[in-house]
Amino acid sequence: MKKLIIYILLITTGYGFAQELNLPVWTQYLADNNFVLSPTFAGIGDNVRIRINGLTQWVGIKDAPDNQSLYVDGRISNRSGAGLSLYNDRNGNTRQQGIKASFSHHIILDYTSRQYLSFGISYNLNSFRVDVENFEPTYDIPIIDPNIDGDRAISNNNFDLGVLYRNKGFYFSFNVNNILDKEIDNFTGIEPNLLRNYQIYTGYIMQSKSNKRVEFEPSVFYQLFSSDNRSSTDLNFKYRKYNRNEDYYWIGVSYRFLNDQFFNPLNIGPMAGIMKSKFYFAYSYQITINDLAGYNSGTHMITIGFDFLQGISDCPCTEGRYH
Repeated sequence: MKKLIIYILLITTGYGFAQELNLPVWTQYLADNNFVLSPTFAGIGDNVRIRINGLTQWVGIKDAPDNQSLYVDGRISNRSGAGLSLYNDRNGNTRQQGIKASFSHHIILDYTSRQYLSFGISYNLNSFRVDVENFEPTYDIPIIDPNIDGDRAISNNNFDLGVLYRNKGFYFSFNVNNILDKEIDNFTGIEPNLLRNYQIYTGYIMQSKSNKRVEFEPSVFYQLFSSDNRSSTDLNFKYRKYNRNEDYYWIGVSYRFLNDQFFNPLNIGPMAGIMKSKFYFAYSYQITINDLAGYNSGTHMITIGFDFLQGISDCPCTEGRYH
């Protein structure tokens, strides 16, 4: 049991560093909300979109990571879009809140073959805090260090840059998050100053030959962290079916693994969602595949959304349904 507790602490500490490196990315983007990953997707579509996510990791383990987030994006002209992201993340006695303001611009590469190129930028403001007031004595540490007091909080600013290429149902997105290095005090402790990470998201939306209202969407999400060259990949597949009113439902599955451990996945699980009269709901369940599997019931995520203020664009680079 003692080894298990140490293992949990190590993972939690690693997740704490990851929190400071980037917004937590699980399967939020698969809930028909690619804007989670990149500012380049802002404004693509005929509506202003609101998506609210609630995610609880490792249900059954005390003080496990918990995250809530809000995403809003829409078109602000025929060829441009804007978006806003807010999130709150809790992991034991650590707290992180953040906001992203994003802008995107879309251009036509070739009108006939429907090839488009998009550029995006986000400004990020993040705050990180340790709830030292919740520290309690333990058997091994019977007295709390009196030097640990006051408000243990810090804020930082950064930027994300992205580019997106689309050709009919094919899409390829490349994003660089946290392009600025972090300023740190070398005398206060060891922490990563390279917050930069790289993300690739690509996939293809295929229409069924037997039923034009049915779509298949395989996709891949890859992320690489500069701080320690750690990288992971998501392999995803979705089935989507529309009705005559453009309402739809979808089901899918995601498989996440470290790139040096393909057959030892971090998480794997099903997901499903529905759009009805511009109201959106999705649920995702991720099974934990490691030594913690026997102590929790997995990771659960719920997404609720609304689409409103429909407006048809004069530019095909932003019009039409796109997920």
